[in-house]
Amino acid sequence: MPNTKTANTYTPEQTAQIIAAYAAGQAPDAIAMLVDRSRRSVIAKLAHEGVYQAEAQPPRRQKKSELVEAIATKLGIEAALLESLEKATHEALVAMHNAVQVDEIAAL
Repeated sequence: MPNTKTANTYTPEQTAQIIAAYAAGQAPDAIAMLVDRSRRSVIAKLAHEGVYQAEAQPPRRQKKSELVEAIATKLGIEAALLESLEKATHEALVAMHNAVQVDEIAAL
């Protein structure tokens, strides 16, 4: 049985075109419109060619338990004594963590 899938491959000219466009600083979205392909297809092709650099992921948000532990460490007390602080909002814990760090720096 013959292969009924149509070949949806990039021509060498298209490959050179997208590599040049990416090297010139164009975003994958713009390149995709240029060659009439999906953004994901362009990214996959650039990755296959070894030129695509993935965008840096934002740093992971600290867990509440990590913040409570850091606060306890800064205050010099057991984390178990502050366990109920985990019920506070993340924003409140971050503010408290930052305040403890500022107080510690000011004390020096």
